Amino acid sequence: MKRSFRFFAVIFLAVGLAQVCFGQKKAVSEKSPNIIIILADDMGYGDISALNPDSKIRTPSLDKLVQQGISFTNAHSSASVCTPSRYGLLTGRYAFRSKTAAYGIGGFDRPVIEAERETLASTLKKSGYATAVIGKWHLGLEWQTKDGLPAKLDQKTGYSNVDYSKEVKKGPNNVGFDYSFIHPASLDIPPYVFLRNHKVIDPDIVLTTSVYPARKESTLYAWDKKHTDSLAVYWEKGVWWRQGEMSKSFRIETCQSTIVKEGIAFIDSQVSKNAAQPFFLYLPLTGPHTPWMPGDKFRGKSDICLYGDFVMEIDDIVAQIKETLIRNQIDENTLIIFASDNGAYWPEEEITLHRHDSNSGTRGQKGDVWDGGHRIPLIMSWPEVIQGNAQYSHLLSLTDFFATLSDLLGLASSENQGRDSESFSKVFDAEWDKPHRNAMVHHSSGNLYGIRSEGWKFIEGLGSGGFTDPTRITPQSGGPTGQLYRIGSDREEQENLFLSYPEKVVELNELLNKIRERN
Repeated sequence: MKRSFRFFAVIFLAVGLAQVCFGQKKAVSEKSPNIIIILADDMGYGDISALNPDSKIRTPSLDKLVQQGISFTNAHSSASVCTPSRYGLLTGRYAFRSKTAAYGIGGFDRPVIEAERETLASTLKKSGYATAVIGKWHLGLEWQTKDGLPAKLDQKTGYSNVDYSKEVKKGPNNVGFDYSFIHPASLDIPPYVFLRNHKVIDPDIVLTTSVYPARKESTLYAWDKKHTDSLAVYWEKGVWWRQGEMSKSFRIETCQSTIVKEGIAFIDSQVSKNAAQPFFLYLPLTGPHTPWMPGDKFRGKSDICLYGDFVMEIDDIVAQIKETLIRNQIDENTLIIFASDNGAYWPEEEITLHRHDSNSGTRGQKGDVWDGGHRIPLIMSWPEVIQGNAQYSHLLSLTDFFATLSDLLGLASSENQGRDSESFSKVFDAEWDKPHRNAMVHHSSGNLYGIRSEGWKFIEGLGSGGFTDPTRITPQSGGPTGQLYRIGSDREEQENLFLSYPEKVVELNELLNKIRERN
C-alpha cells in the first residue's frame, strides 16, 4: 500500500520541530527519500514513446517510469536554453532576474549563481542530505589563470589563459554540493575536461584537433554547420564541437558514459558509507545535445538518425540508475525526477526527413519563445508514495522544484529565495486535478518574452525569438506588434489573435511586466 505525502510530511515536520528545540541543524529522518534529478540536455517531450504514440524512438525504461510514476503534460523549463534553465531549476528563480544567468554562457565564464542565493543543494544539505552534482554544469566557474586576468579563450589559437593545475576558486561546491564531478559546459563547448571537487582531473592539456580530425572524407554539411567555423570539428549533421583545449585523456565519445559511471559509484558509496543518510544526486547528462555520439551499443539502433540512437542511450541510463537503486535496496524510497533542460533542437527539416516530431505537436524548437522551445518531458517516480500511471495536466515550471522539495521536508526558505517557485507537492497526495500555479513567464534565447495564463499565451514581439527563422519580424503598419494565442486549444500557436482581443493583450502585458519588475 502506498504511503501518502501527508504521512511523510508529518514525520518530517515532527523531526524538524524536535531538532529545532534541541538546537540541531539536520531535519531528516530515516523516512526521508533519496532524491535523484536526471536532467537530459535538449531532449523533446515527443521523444518518449509513452508520451508520444507517434515517436520513432523506443524508450522502454522511460515508458516504465511513466507507468510506475506520474508524468506532466504541461511542464516547461523557465527558459529555452541551457544556462538560464539550469539556474531556474536549482534556484527557483527566473534567470532573467540575473544579469549573468539570463543567456547561454561558455566554458570560461564566471559563476552565475549569486553567492547569497540558496539552491536545491544548499537547502537539502541544511536539512541533512548528502549532496552531489555529477555531469554537465554550465553555470560558470571561477578559473585561476596564468596572467591573473579573467579566463578567456583565444578564438584564433584555441588556447586560453587558464592554469589547469590550480583548483577553480568558485563552482558547484560553493552552492551547496558536497561532492562534484563535472564537465564545465555543453559537450560542444571548450574546455573539454573533468573536474572533481573543483580540481581538473587531468591537467595535461592539448587541442581537440590534435586528437580529432577537423573533417572526414565523408563529411557533408547540414543546417547545423552555421554553429561552427573552419577550426571546429565537423564530421556530419549533429556530430561537431568547437575547437579548444582538452585534457589529453578526455574523449568526447565516452564523456556521458563516464558521468553515468560516476553517478552510479556515488550511489553505491553513499549507501555503503551511511545508508541512514539520504542523498540528493543532481545528474545532468550531456546528451542528446550535440555532438550526437551515442555508444556503439546504440549506434544505428533507432528508426531515425544518430539523435534517436542518443535518446535510446539516455533511456538506458535511466535503466542503469534504476537497477543501481534496486541492487542497493533503496528503490522504494527514492524519488526519481527525469526532465530535460529545454525543448529539442529539432527543426522542420528533421521533422520532414524522419517523420518524427521531437517536440510533439508544439511550434518551434530549442531557443524559441514558442512552446517547442520550453515544453519538456517531466516524469517522477517514488514507489512508496506515487501509485503509478498518473498524469498531471496543469501548468508547471522547473523552478517549482525548489518550493516543492522544501515542502516535502517541511523547510522554510529565507526571504527572497525561490522567488518564482510554486509548490506542487499536492500531487504526492494524488491531487492531480488541481492547478498549483496560474501563470508562467517564457524567455527565449534572443531575449523575447512571453507569458501564459488561464488558457492564453502572449508574446511581446513577432518571430520565434530563438533558433527558428525568422527570429524577429518587423511589425507592418496596422498589423500586430506581438502574438496572442488561445494556447489551450491552439497548441501549435498558429492563429494570432493579437488584434482581435486588445483587452487581453493589455491584461497579459501588464501581468508580464509586473512579474518581471518583481525583485
